[in-house]
Amino acid sequence: MRVIGGKYGGRRLKIPKAVSINPTQDRVREAVFNILRVKVESASVLDLFAGSGAFGIEALSRGAEEVLFVEKDGRCISTIKDNLESLAISIGTKIWCMDALAALKKLEKGGPKFGLIFSDPPYHKGLAKKFLLTLDLCDILLTSALIVLEHHKRDELAEELVNLTLLRTYSYGEKRISLYNNIKR
Repeated sequence: MRVIGGKYGGRRLKIPKAVSINPTQDRVREAVFNILRVKVESASVLDLFAGSGAFGIEALSRGAEEVLFVEKDGRCISTIKDNLESLAISIGTKIWCMDALAALKKLEKGGPKFGLIFSDPPYHKGLAKKFLLTLDLCDILLTSALIVLEHHKRDELAEELVNLTLLRTYSYGEKRISLYNNIKR
């Protein structure tokens, strides 16, 4: 696994060992960032179910201002820290070792607001749907924020929620990348 573009483009990233994560392939991450383009520059980013931290690190490489990594597995937290250290990234990052859905609720109680959220929950546990429903009711998004949700092709997700609307879904084998927009005014 590597950083695809930007300041750290081509640099290798570690993947947590002995952890059942499903890392996003380089080509899929590249496609996502090609879609996002200018939305990343100076963005406040939340990387939920962060795993190795690849999405958040890619965002930093492409000009994001800050990234909050949220991951509950301690081995993944160690990997995120190792990856940040190997790239000499020390400014603009925070790491929380906690459940992603609990983090959303914690952030709503007074945390920052985000313009870009990456979420890659484990498959076959109903977490993609729970994430969307929880996020929809949390006031942590900036106007016109984008949500990038990676999920299994069989997950049935709403196209319209109270504050979020589906923009488009992209297919990559078993994976789907669904882009949602904050429509709250």
